[in-house]
Amino acid sequence: MTFASRKEAGEKLGRELAARHVQADVVLGLPRGGVLVAAEITRILKRPLGVLVVRKIGHPRFREFAVGALAEAETVVLDRQVVERTEAGREELDAVIAEETARLNDYVKKFERGKRSPLDGKAVILVDDGLATGATTEAAVRSAKKQGAKRITVAVPVASTNGLARLANLCDDTVALLIDPNFQAVGQYYGSFPQTSDEEVLRALEKAASGMG
Repeated sequence: MTFASRKEAGEKLGRELAARHVQADVVLGLPRGGVLVAAEITRILKRPLGVLVVRKIGHPRFREFAVGALAEAETVVLDRQVVERTEAGREELDAVIAEETARLNDYVKKFERGKRSPLDGKAVILVDDGLATGATTEAAVRSAKKQGAKRITVAVPVASTNGLARLANLCDDTVALLIDPNFQAVGQYYGSFPQTSDEEVLRALEKAASGMG
């Protein structure tokens, strides 16, 4: 265990970003857990908090097994080798993508509520509570680029070596407090790692907005 909670992880990551003088116009958390980490970063850096919604794409017949991810701005990332190896049919996969796209759009409406400013020309920090394969974060980075972000920094408390390497040439900078070549699951690095609820995300966003006001 490295972090007592997402809150502590966010505090430590925020201090590291401040020490490195990482510049940002906005900090975007990846729902759900990443938003709680990002909330602490925004408090330390005194920057607005927002979300960038991502969804995993599960295998059509084994939905817990991810074969890619999608994000806002109609961004889809598929692990082609995994798709081919598991023989996921195109029609089956399209059905899963359509289902997850509908869920993503619902979360965009729920969390952003039409309030987020455009990313065009902005420096953005993308935050999650951990980086495993890197698929969802890759989708987030590509989405931020499509939305016009001028600079993208990915910041996570903990990352796998392979996951971080996957992002090396996609974003401008990566910051991880711990990089573990033997990474297995994000939760193993936290003393407390409960599932984050939608209500917790909304409370974090509201608290951050009132603080910036």
